[in-house]
Amino acid sequence: MGLHVGVHLRHDVTLVDAKRKVVEVQDLETGEKFSDTYDKLIVTTGSYPVASPIRGVNVENVFLCKNFKDAQAIKAASDQAKRIAVVGGGYIGVEIASSFAQQGRHDVLLINGRHGLLSHYVDRGLASRIGDDLRNHGVDLHDGEHVLEFDGDGDGRVFIRTDKGEIETDIVILCVGFQPMTELVAGMVDLDRSQAIIVNDQMQSSDPDIYAAGDSTVVRFNPTGQYAYAPLATNAVRQGKIAGANIINPGSIHYMGTQSTSALSILEHNMATSGLTYSRARKYFDDVDFVEFRDNYRPEFMPTTTPIEGTLVFRRSTRQILGGQFYSKLDISMCANVISVMIQNKNTVDDLGYVDMLFNPNFDRPWNYMNLLGQAAINKLDQPQ
Repeated sequence: MGLHVGVHLRHDVTLVDAKRKVVEVQDLETGEKFSDTYDKLIVTTGSYPVASPIRGVNVENVFLCKNFKDAQAIKAASDQAKRIAVVGGGYIGVEIASSFAQQGRHDVLLINGRHGLLSHYVDRGLASRIGDDLRNHGVDLHDGEHVLEFDGDGDGRVFIRTDKGEIETDIVILCVGFQPMTELVAGMVDLDRSQAIIVNDQMQSSDPDIYAAGDSTVVRFNPTGQYAYAPLATNAVRQGKIAGANIINPGSIHYMGTQSTSALSILEHNMATSGLTYSRARKYFDDVDFVEFRDNYRPEFMPTTTPIEGTLVFRRSTRQILGGQFYSKLDISMCANVISVMIQNKNTVDDLGYVDMLFNPNFDRPWNYMNLLGQAAINKLDQPQ
């Protein structure tokens, strides 16, 4: 017997009453308000783009970047813009800046403040390489510059005031992070310090009849074993399916946690990462180390080859892998998936160094570059201190 699913598009839930198991809803087309009841509730309210620390975010031609509507507005404004400023050097900011740079029709600025470029994903060495590649493709990178305020001239121009001066531009795209949208259930379920909903491995909150998934929740971050706020689409789709399955059949699927595995196309290169960077790992462990590796992905006697850069982060005491970073013109996205599985399974650098991987000169050397990265870590650990 199939389930009956009632879908109400363009409706807004304005109130949740967990004691009575009631939700109040408004039809955004007609304005009609009504109440409904629930046996189990799944909260997937998502997140807000962060904007509050900067004054003037409501100035004309300052755009947030969160959803399809935002993307449409940015596209329309950029068609008429010569100079585009992107504020925020994280995943989305770098991707937007590189995309506009590839078009070759705009002067592109990327302003990144408090933390290093892509600091959640790569360490300073690789970040420096990425920064150089952005500059070489015409991006005016302002790394380590803090935006304080936006102002407009009434004719559509935007002035960005930073701790280092003033920048004039046609449009600003603000990409400085997200925060969970959990006001509907605040005071009804346990939240962490970021105000994300704390859930167990079945996506159940502290109220057993309220489940949650996606950007409104915490995740279990396996490299540290702690809960964290990591608003990624991959986490959301897994959590949503797990929540639904456990409402129908409790205990049927358990969340395995996440390594925050990601990949990004940056101009002519690809970046792929999983787990902790070295700088972040040092905040959790006192015996962290790393190795860097660079080599052509396949033999030089092949018609072409190209370098791969890799970084492996690990603990000295246990030899356990904590994170990996990869950068190349080659599609190295699956490298991050390999490291992700190894972190989840608590594998060591020795496992990576000698795990069975294919060899064919079309694809790699007799020792795959992932093996060689693991062996570089083994060599460093086994050197006399």
